[in-house]
Amino acid sequence: MGNKPHVLVIGGGPAGSTTAALLARSGVEVTLLERDKFPRYHIGESLLASCLSTLRLSGAYDAVARYGFQRKRGGVFLWQNDTWLLKWHELVDAEAWSWQVDRAAFDDILLRNASEQGARVIEQATVTNVLYGSDGRPTAVEWTAHGDEQIRTTEFDFLVDASGRAGLLSRTMREPHPDLRNIAIWSYWTGARLHPESPEGAINVVSTAEGGWFWHIPLSDGRFSVGYVIPVDKAAEKRREHGSLDSYYHDAIGRSEAMSGLLEGAEQVAEVRAEQDYSYVSERFCGPGYAVVGDSACFLDPLLSTGVHLATYGALTASAAIATTLRGEMNEADALGFYEYTARRAYTRFLSLVTRLYKNYVGSAEYFSHASALTEEHPGDTPQESFTRITAGLTDMGESAGQQQRAGTGTLVSEAELRAEADGVNIHYMGGLDMSPVWNHWRDPLGHDTEMDDVRITTEPVLGLTRRPRTEAEIEAVIRPVIPPESVTTH
Repeated sequence: MGNKPHVLVIGGGPAGSTTAALLARSGVEVTLLERDKFPRYHIGESLLASCLSTLRLSGAYDAVARYGFQRKRGGVFLWQNDTWLLKWHELVDAEAWSWQVDRAAFDDILLRNASEQGARVIEQATVTNVLYGSDGRPTAVEWTAHGDEQIRTTEFDFLVDASGRAGLLSRTMREPHPDLRNIAIWSYWTGARLHPESPEGAINVVSTAEGGWFWHIPLSDGRFSVGYVIPVDKAAEKRREHGSLDSYYHDAIGRSEAMSGLLEGAEQVAEVRAEQDYSYVSERFCGPGYAVVGDSACFLDPLLSTGVHLATYGALTASAAIATTLRGEMNEADALGFYEYTARRAYTRFLSLVTRLYKNYVGSAEYFSHASALTEEHPGDTPQESFTRITAGLTDMGESAGQQQRAGTGTLVSEAELRAEADGVNIHYMGGLDMSPVWNHWRDPLGHDTEMDDVRITTEPVLGLTRRPRTEAEIEAVIRPVIPPESVTTH
C-alpha cells in the first residue's frame, strides 16, 4: 500500500470526486471506485455561488470555467403572492455568481480532475462488500469490474462513502423526511424565456395553487430544464386521472399562468422523467474510520438547489477533517466531529427554510425574518440579504472559515441557539438541531469534549483543521474565488 495513508472513496459524483481531489492535493493516496462510466446523465443543474470556492480549492475551477456553462447570478421566486428578485451581486456580493450546468459534463469534469490531482480513478467498479477489522473499523472493500466476475479486494486506512442514493454504508441509517414526500417530474425545452426581471442566467421558481412548484433553468445550449414538484399523494390522484406522466406534466404547466407564459412557443425536446421519495438524512455522517458524504449522507429537496452545494461543502469539510486526522494533527473523534457538526448544521438550516416554504409560509417579510434568525454572520444584513446569503451557500462557507461571529465574541452561532431560533419548524427527527446524538457517538473515552466553535478550516500550507483564530485574509482564501469570470476563455 505504500507509506502514505490510503483513502478509498466510493462514488464519483460531485461529493466523491471533490473529496478525492482535495485529499490527493493534500498528499494522501486516494483510490476512487465509480459504478458507472462517465459522462452519465444526472438531474440537478443549478449551482450555488459557494460551489466556486470548492472548485477552486479542488483544482477543477479552470476546466469548469472553460466549458462555457450558463452563468448564473441569482434567482426569481414567484411564490404565492410574492415576487422575490434575488440578485446576488446587489444583495450579497458584487462578485457572487455561479453556473447552470449540464450535470453529465460537469460531473465528468470533476471526476477527471480527481484523476489529474493524483487520485486513482476506476470507473465501472461495483463495490459488493465492506470488510471490517476486529475493532469495527472498515479495512477493505470487495468489488467487481465491468464484464468481469472476479472479486477484487482493496485495503485502505479510511473509507469515504459518496455512493449517492445507493448509500452503501448509510442506507440502513437513513430516515425519510415525513413532510417532504414529493415527486419531481421534468423534461427539457427549447425556445423558452426567463421572467423579464431575472438576473443573468437566473433560476425561476414558480409556486402553484395545488401546493407544488416549478423550476425553470436556462442551460448554455439553449435548452431549459423545467421540472414540477408536488407531494406524492396529490400526484398519485392526478396521475390516475391523466393516465400518463406526460399528460399530467403538461396539464400542470397549462394550469400555471406564469409557467405557460415562460414556455409560450417553446418545444419540448426530451422525454418526461420522474423521481420521488428522495428526501432523507442519515443518523450519522461519520464513524470510526469512515465518513458519509453528499447524497449518501442526506438529500433535502430540489427547492433552493442545495444538492451540489451540500455535496461539495460536505466534501470540503470531510476532506479537511480526514487529512488532519491522517497527519496526526487532531484525534479522529474531534476532527470527524467537526465534519458532522458543520455538515449537519448546513443541512438543518436549509431544511428549516424549505419546510417553512412548503408548510408555514405566510409572506416574504416573515419568511426572510426567519432566515435572518438562522445566522448572524453579517449583523448588518437586511432579512432579505441574510436569506440570499444563506441560499447562495455563502453562510456555510463563511462559518467553516471562521467568518460567522456573534458580535464582540468571535464565536460561531451554537447549535442550541440555532435550535431556539428555528423553534417553529418540525425538525426533531434524527436529532434535527439537537446535536447530542453526535457528541454521544463521538465522545472521547478520556472524557475530552471538543468545542466545535473553536475549530476552523485552513488551506495553508495544506487543507486541514485548526483551532486558532482565522485572519480575514485566510477567510477570503476559502470563501472567495480568485479568478474573475471575465479572465477565463470559454468555448
